[in-house]
Amino acid sequence: MSEARLYSDLSGLGIVWTALEHEAVFTVEESEAIHAALPGSHTKNLFLKNADGSFWLVTVDHAKRVDLKGLAGAVGAKKFSFGKPEDMERLLGVTPGAVTPLAAINDGDGAVRVVLDADLADQEAVHVHPLRNTATIGLSGEALRKALAHWNHPALVAEIPERA
Repeated sequence: MSEARLYSDLSGLGIVWTALEHEAVFTVEESEAIHAALPGSHTKNLFLKNADGSFWLVTVDHAKRVDLKGLAGAVGAKKFSFGKPEDMERLLGVTPGAVTPLAAINDGDGAVRVVLDADLADQEAVHVHPLRNTATIGLSGEALRKALAHWNHPALVAEIPERA
């Protein structure tokens, strides 16, 4: 789907957001300058494949070091490995570096389970990409959950474990 449809859906749901255009970023480290410009929670996203073949998209605070073994248990999965870029593109319509929970808009078949860290669920400003890594938008955790539910991807809100 297009970014125009994304913004149209957000508007139709009464969701307010802020946007910042910027140079392409591919890593959390590259996005540090954006963090200074946009107050609030900044995210990273893990595109994962469960041992049973199902796909998951996990959104956490950018600084969290996720314990993948603990994560599987926390969300009722078997064992996670990182998903392949071609699966991400096929299922979510985005490429590595641009992955975002908002890409659920492109998964009409509901093939990807979206998990949102409990630390983000009620934040006033959660910053994610709008289907490309040359912009960042901020919306509330509540608004993000509302949009995901609208796209038939209600977020599983979970306490995401950190590596020691």
